[in-house]
Amino acid sequence: MNFEGLDPGLAEYAPAMHSALDPVLDAHLNPSLLQNVELDPEGVTLEALPVQESVHIMEGVYSELHSVVAEVGVPVSVSHFDLHEEMLWVGSHGGHATSFFGPALERYSSFQVNGSDDIRQIQSLENGILFLTKNNLKYMARGGLIIFDYLLDESEDMHSLLLTDSSTLLVGGLQNHILEIDLTTVQETQKYAVEIPGVTIMRQTNRFFFCGHTSGKVSLRDLRSFKVEHEFDAFSGSLSDFDVHGNLLAACGFSSRLTGLACDRFLKVYDLRMMRAITPLQVHVDPAFLRFIPTYTSRLAIISQSGQCQFCEPTGLANPADIFHVNPVGPLLMTFDVSASKQALAFGDSEGCVHLWTDSPEPSFNPYSRETEFALPCLVDSLPPLDWSQDLLPLSLIPVPLTTDTLLSDWPAANSVPAPRRAPPVDAEILRTMKKVGFIGYAPNPRTRLRNQIPYRLKELDSEFDSFSQVTESPIGREEEPHLHMVSKKYRKVTIKYSKLGLEDFDFKHYNKTLFAGLEPHIPNAYCNCMIQVLYFLEPVRCLIQNHLCQKEFCLACELGFLFHMLDLSRGDPCQGSNFLRAFRTIPEASALGLILADSDEASGKGNLARLIQRWNRFILTQLHQDMQELEVPQAYRGAGGSSFCSSGDSVIGQLFSCEMENCSLCRCGSETVRASSTLLFTLSYPEDKTGKNYDFAQVLKRSICLEQNTQAWCDNCEKYQPTIQTRNIRHLPDILVINCEVNSSKEADFWRMQAEVAFKMAIKKHGGEIAKNKEFSLADRKELGSPEGVLLCPSVEELKNVWLPFSIRMKMTKNKGLDVCNWPDGDEVQWGLAKAEEEHGVYVYDLMATVVHILDSRTGGSLVAHIKVGETYHQRKEGVTHQQWYLFNDFLIEPIDKYEAVQFDMNWKVPAILYYIKRNLNSRYNLNIKNPIEASVLLAEASLARKQRKTHTTFIPLMLNEMPQVGDLVGLDAEFVTLNEEEAELRSDGTKSTIKPSQMSVARITCVRGQGPNEGIPFIDDYISTQEQVVDYLTQYSGIKPGDLDAKISSKHLTTLKSTYLKLRFLIDIGVKFVGHGLQKDFRVINLMVPKDQVLDTVYLFHMPRKRMISLRFLAWYFLDLKIQGETHDSIEDARTALQLYRKYLELSKNGTEPESFHKVLKGLYEKGRKMDWKVPEPESQTSPKNAAVFSSVLAL
Repeated sequence: MNFEGLDPGLAEYAPAMHSALDPVLDAHLNPSLLQNVELDPEGVTLEALPVQESVHIMEGVYSELHSVVAEVGVPVSVSHFDLHEEMLWVGSHGGHATSFFGPALERYSSFQVNGSDDIRQIQSLENGILFLTKNNLKYMARGGLIIFDYLLDESEDMHSLLLTDSSTLLVGGLQNHILEIDLTTVQETQKYAVEIPGVTIMRQTNRFFFCGHTSGKVSLRDLRSFKVEHEFDAFSGSLSDFDVHGNLLAACGFSSRLTGLACDRFLKVYDLRMMRAITPLQVHVDPAFLRFIPTYTSRLAIISQSGQCQFCEPTGLANPADIFHVNPVGPLLMTFDVSASKQALAFGDSEGCVHLWTDSPEPSFNPYSRETEFALPCLVDSLPPLDWSQDLLPLSLIPVPLTTDTLLSDWPAANSVPAPRRAPPVDAEILRTMKKVGFIGYAPNPRTRLRNQIPYRLKELDSEFDSFSQVTESPIGREEEPHLHMVSKKYRKVTIKYSKLGLEDFDFKHYNKTLFAGLEPHIPNAYCNCMIQVLYFLEPVRCLIQNHLCQKEFCLACELGFLFHMLDLSRGDPCQGSNFLRAFRTIPEASALGLILADSDEASGKGNLARLIQRWNRFILTQLHQDMQELEVPQAYRGAGGSSFCSSGDSVIGQLFSCEMENCSLCRCGSETVRASSTLLFTLSYPEDKTGKNYDFAQVLKRSICLEQNTQAWCDNCEKYQPTIQTRNIRHLPDILVINCEVNSSKEADFWRMQAEVAFKMAIKKHGGEIAKNKEFSLADRKELGSPEGVLLCPSVEELKNVWLPFSIRMKMTKNKGLDVCNWPDGDEVQWGLAKAEEEHGVYVYDLMATVVHILDSRTGGSLVAHIKVGETYHQRKEGVTHQQWYLFNDFLIEPIDKYEAVQFDMNWKVPAILYYIKRNLNSRYNLNIKNPIEASVLLAEASLARKQRKTHTTFIPLMLNEMPQVGDLVGLDAEFVTLNEEEAELRSDGTKSTIKPSQMSVARITCVRGQGPNEGIPFIDDYISTQEQVVDYLTQYSGIKPGDLDAKISSKHLTTLKSTYLKLRFLIDIGVKFVGHGLQKDFRVINLMVPKDQVLDTVYLFHMPRKRMISLRFLAWYFLDLKIQGETHDSIEDARTALQLYRKYLELSKNGTEPESFHKVLKGLYEKGRKMDWKVPEPESQTSPKNAAVFSSVLAL
């Protein structure tokens, strides 16, 4: 509640009133209330006040049942009915909390929450009570024990909180932001900016968040993004209170008058369907509080500070006869609350008294309350008190049992020998990086321990102790960290250790010994790497996506196809999805769904990655479906949040993932509505069962697919919203079954854990003594044991732990539109043959293909990894073998794993997020031929995006039809870049620089030069790349790019999109040309292209000796070609043309590579000259051409 405009006498209240209450009766206090309160010299006992037996409560009419003193003379600041137990909670201005049990208001507990600030809001949870003060959020048990104490910033002034779900809390106040706090981790997860500061009241419905501001406005915000959807300017002065019920919002407040703020007797009522105000409601009291009390009708209770209460309908007229009066002990009512059952009202006044009004003699606060636990009485015999201040007090007065046994304090001498405490060993990272100067060693701080603190721990406790942050992994000289014990090393978040050369000396092969390509994680929003790998290893998706090509600039399907092409070409080298993620960041729906993370949130792991990747999974399937559907029928985006989308037959994604559903809505009037829809994935819905009952995964899956729920829905027959029973039946099964696990709280995690334990016990009982003690068997061991090569042995005990997920499930469509789902035995070839024959009758067997899991690691904020069953076609292409194998994909770490590891989920650190099941023999249903959609026409002339470009500014001549490149043709290539994000680095104590995060570059200009023919050296591509992202540095000295060159409004260059130029380069790669350039590895990396090594001729490596420095293009051109290039700035046409000439020179000097020894002598002369010149090209006046030098003359003689 906003207290602006209240009685100014309250401002005189000071917290000093708490310290010593005078036992003399206050003049304003009703003496009848204290008739049974005993006043003693030590203080005031605050007992619950009994109600006289003569009080009669009339059914259906609210009357006062009890009054009780919480704290004498201390105003009540907030009251709250417990939502789980029959209790009433009261907070005072002195920071004290008191609870009363039942309608008799028996005192249950009383404790201090804050020593100086008042309690501003109370919220009850299942395990305790949340108390909000000015800058503190405290969670305490109902008995007074502290569960957590979360301190906010001292500048915060909090007034309201809102529990959005069981583990998420919104906190608002007078500042210009609202905090989102995760109650599980007790951390701030989001900070939402508020355009109008001063959020003092918050409410929530299934459509909006409602925020009441001190300025008198009420804003309606989106449940997902928290963006303002609508705004009501209710009062010109200030807002006092508001409430929401159904489609109505009612508010009371203060209006501005000449003399100041005045209480407005008109309640503002708004219709949330049309988002407009309806007729204001005039009441006969000065409204300070209001609540909807929807028992039979949507009536409102309006309360004034003087104690008057009036009931009225929000759309009717207020009747003066509906006013009753609360008799407060103090002059003002300070708080008001309504119980969940609507049977009780609670009022708190300025003298610390609480009044309970009910509509029945024996009310209940909640419809279903659990039993309250009471403290057991003390059964210890009372003993006379001892005065410890007396020095001569004999300790023999303390009763001690007589015993003849050895006392616990009588330690034997062997256990009492003092042992010195050993100093902890020096960190291995410090020893590895230490540099000695004399007898003193210097090393950078690895930041694995707290500053100036050395923890001493006993050896047996070391396994439980961990105050370290994760050290960046590196294959060079780094041992296994002993303190990272819970999460297996291969599942930890992998990071790249950068050096002077960037990524060139980082050993990716240490993490990936396969020929499959990993994905680099340092790009913004690369949390989706695991899901990209899952989609890639779905053979129909891989082929059909690569066949897609459209004219849309930011098409996720096109970019994903380009990325899949790179993964196909790679032979174990990691790829990066920079272009795909660049297009992903431009999609407005991705931003609206909260899928685009800030760099700080991604690095600190603030976001819930499990929820994030499940939303991303739904979004990408819907977006790919739309992108591929628009080729035939362009349609508007329907939103990734819904389950319906356009006709699935129009896109191959719809054919693969679509499941046709039939939704039936049955009203209690008997009217039934049937609606057909489609969905691309299913979300697991778990049963509400805490008895430990065994559920097969198939049972839970069937319950989630054929969902039945009770909800409010519009009934055409009744012409209003009615409770309806909604059921969902399936018409057609998808080829790929996608499941979001929705394990987002401890409740779902406990369910998985419990089912895995039950399944483990059943498996042990089933297999009995057949279970192997050791799971490591070679093929030879299996043959000795009599097991054929294709049949696996019985799983071991370790393999069966934490396993509930089946490898195969069987689904059958029944004749009455029902669905049968059951777990299917894995590897049973006989039953598989039967299932294959039954497919014609609607029986299908689905095999597990991938699981995406969330790794919980507090040191790094967690990560996402995937277990993928890689099929035969992928092994055939990469390794030339016919084989199926499960692999772990953790960014650029790829490792083969046992199949049981893919379904083992230790819920302490490994939580399932997404499951992919595919129909058996799926590949045979689709045409898996990849037809390259890029045609030669992409190289022909095209229009520029720049408005001011003229033909006189053209710097290139497009290829003619008779000039189309052939296999083996030479093309000179050079690219220029701009910086989007600066490099993040730190300076070590020894003066060396360590790169934390490299700079993010974007290609700005790409030039391709003809390498043969009559027009050799003339560029046929010179494209400036338009960018929508903010450029922080144009690097003009090195790139030649100036501000404005990339702006379509003012640029005079040939401006194109990145996709357009990318298609030209892809066509050249696919046709088989050879690219000649200087430093092409970095160029291709930033452009995000994978080029086979035999198509790259890089002059950096052609003119390079092993273990020597790389030589710049400028020095090579001066030394070999007598050219001085890159004077003031770089020009990509000049650089590409120079690289071609250097390659011709290389062929000339090495006799087409036939005389390596003679060319080695040339390189020696080059390096000798470079050392003498300090690798700098001389100025024209200082030195002549190198052809006149003696060194170069000896080179030409060769």
